[in-house]
Amino acid sequence: MARAEGAPAGSRYVDQRHYLVPARMTDLRGPVGGVVTLDRWLDWSSDSAYDLDDAGDLQLMYQTVLNQATSVADLNRWLDADTLRRLWPSLWLPARLRALWQARFPELAAPPRTLAG
Repeated sequence: MARAEGAPAGSRYVDQRHYLVPARMTDLRGPVGGVVTLDRWLDWSSDSAYDLDDAGDLQLMYQTVLNQATSVADLNRWLDADTLRRLWPSLWLPARLRALWQARFPELAAPPRTLAG
């Protein structure tokens, strides 16, 4: 019996999953407020609308787009660079996705700056 080509034996899905990272953070020019409805290929739930003025919805939308983007155009359309930098430490993301983004954009891995009092 011939073995099908694919992932090596014993590999995990999380290690094979393809995540996208844009070439430049400045290309991320998505909406920063209001209610948006994600494309079906990004969020196929019955309610794919997110209120970006609500902190919980904003975080969930960013996690969804980062995890489900099928093209860099998806990232550029839905994510905003400044918002991503602000949210990054609190986003719940797969370790590999986080590592790929931080390898391309080391500023994401830096601890948040605090204001001198």
